[in-house]
This record gives sequence, C-alpha cells and structure tokens, in this order.
Amino acid sequence: MAHSYTPGLRLAPQTVIRKRRVLPIAGRVLVREGQAVTATTVIAQTELPGKVHAVNVVNSLGIVPQEIRRYMLKREGETVQSGEPLAENRPFIKWMKTQVPSPITGTIETVSEVTGQVFLREPPKPLALTAYLDGHVVETFSGEGATVETACSLVQGIFGIGGEAVGTIAVAVGDREDELTSDRITDAHRGTILVGGSLIGRDAFARAKQVGVAAVVVGGIHDLDLKLLLGGRDLGVAITGTEQVGPTLIITEGFGRIAMAKRTFDLLASKAGRRACCSGATQIRAGVIRPEVIVPLGEEEAGGGRREAGETGAEGGLRVGDQIRIIREPYFGRICRVSALPADLRLLATESQVRVLEAELDDGRRIIVPRANVELLET
Repeated sequence: MAHSYTPGLRLAPQTVIRKRRVLPIAGRVLVREGQAVTATTVIAQTELPGKVHAVNVVNSLGIVPQEIRRYMLKREGETVQSGEPLAENRPFIKWMKTQVPSPITGTIETVSEVTGQVFLREPPKPLALTAYLDGHVVETFSGEGATVETACSLVQGIFGIGGEAVGTIAVAVGDREDELTSDRITDAHRGTILVGGSLIGRDAFARAKQVGVAAVVVGGIHDLDLKLLLGGRDLGVAITGTEQVGPTLIITEGFGRIAMAKRTFDLLASKAGRRACCSGATQIRAGVIRPEVIVPLGEEEAGGGRREAGETGAEGGLRVGDQIRIIREPYFGRICRVSALPADLRLLATESQVRVLEAELDDGRRIIVPRANVELLET
C-alpha cells in the first residue's frame, strides 16, 4: 500500500550512528580500522593549495610579453618573499631602473609569455580532519578519510547555523518553557553546549559569544534576531554550517517562542555534565542534513536495546502509535500520537482533498490533521 512521505526528526536515547569523514582533496589517513578515537582526534590531514595572485610584469616594465623571461630575476618553482624583486629592467642609467616586487610570500607558479603576467601561489594551508565523534574507526578510505561509529544518544533539530563543536552539556534554564536570557549565561558556561528553553534573543546570543559558549541548543528564535546574527542578510540557499557567528546555534522546534519538546529537554537535561558533540549544518534540499547533538554512551549504557547504525523509524511510513509533531496552525508545535490513519481522502476547508490522520493530544482530545502537516519523531 502506498503512503505519503513524512519528514522525521530523530530523538533517540540509545542508538548507533556512523559518520563518514573525508577530506576535500586527497591527503593522508592517520588512523586504522578498530582504533578508538575521540572527537578531537585528527584522523586525516592534507594541504589546501594557496591562493593565486597575478602580477602584470610587462605593464610595470613597459615591455612586450614575449620578452618577459629576459627580465625575470626568479624562475618558475622558486620561492619568493613579500617585497622581493621578481623582475627588473636594465636601463643605461642605473638610477632609472624599475623593479617589480612580489606582493606575497610564496612560489612562482607560472610565467606567461602570452599575457605577460607572473602567477604566484601562497604557501599551502594545512587541513586537519577530526573524528567529530568519541568512538572507533570501522572503515578507512585510502587518501580520503574514515568512517567513525559510536553508541550514543541523539537529538536532531529543525534548523541550525555554525559548524561542529565539542563540549560538556550544561542546562541554563529550569524549565523547557523558560527563555534563555543573558543573565542566565555565566563564565562557568565557557566551552559548554548550553541548553535553553523556549527562546534565545540576540542579546543572550551575544552574551554566549562573549563568554565563549561552544554551542546553544534552544527551542526557538525570532527570524529578525537570526537575520541580525547573520549580519543583516537572509539565508537563501537552504544550506548552513559555515557561518562564523560565534557559538553554533541549534533550534529544535522552529521560529518564534516555542517551548522545547518535553522529551527533547528531558533527554538533554539528563546528560548534563556529559561530553557531547554537535553540528549546526542544515540542508533541507535533496540529501537532507539536520543539526544534531550527539552524546556518546559508555559500554554499560549502550549494552542493549539500541538501534543499529543506519536504521530509522520512518522506513514504513506513519503507523498508529507513532509520535508526531504538528508543523502547521492551529496546533503548531504540539506533540501527539497517531490514533488512526483513515484511507479515504478528506475534504478540507480549502476545498482540497488530502490524506489525513487522527491524532490524540496530551489532554486526550482527538483531532484530524493533514498528513502533510506533521513530522515524525523518530525514536
């Protein structure tokens, strides 16, 4: 029987995940299969090519391109220092000599007899790829990287900005409905993954940045505050993770003041003081990526009842008893359970016919909701 696609967020007290960690260009792998690693362990490294600079030598010396090599003081492949002469002319009167200095420290990549330009390349930049997870290596890829596996608790968010971060979990609010304000953030929160409640404003985020918080996990944020955090620009490509705004920010519920889901808050609060890693990378196009908080588990905690790597709870679509979150008004943000899945199409007030489900709210009321207006909470 066909079923409609239902997006899902994972919230798992016990699960096993694998992360494929690869370099952007070929490099050297530093770990082996079966090796235990921490989030900060460097598993592979490479060197990124430096930036290229063009120097128009022929214009500076007043010569034609075909003559450029006669006036060069350095050859291709040689290193130069910033300010060191690259080329010079040889006038009859020496004090009329003109030199062309190097604008950077680097190497001479190319001397062109067609354009009369000299191309310089800055020194390569080392790039170290870390494991991101506390776990062990299950597979390596020659010259590329490795796959790291760990048993963990996993919380996925709706939206995030900022890259990967590592720290201990700290809870700054007493209740999931409390706003994370600047006065709740202290110097003791430096380097932590800070858990808030329903909302964070720009003042509180600025305080978190000042203190040195590694990441902030909170229920919601106003879209105007987010825009101001991004320097007044809107996010338009539906891909995040490279923003340099200070702490990584993970939103678990949506935009506006929305209390963090009870199960999410309780799970994060139960891990207070534990080391965790997180990422704000979000992609809502093909190849969906969700922001996440990962708390590695000890051997005793991960002993039984855990889901294997790669499994999800949405492979068969919605089922009666599944926990869902409603993502449209008038019940936006409410978490409930599926009580029935009618097969027939229903006519809505908009006069469109759609598939619906019956859901039971926490107070026992049963409501009818279009299936497109919910997301599955995978556990």
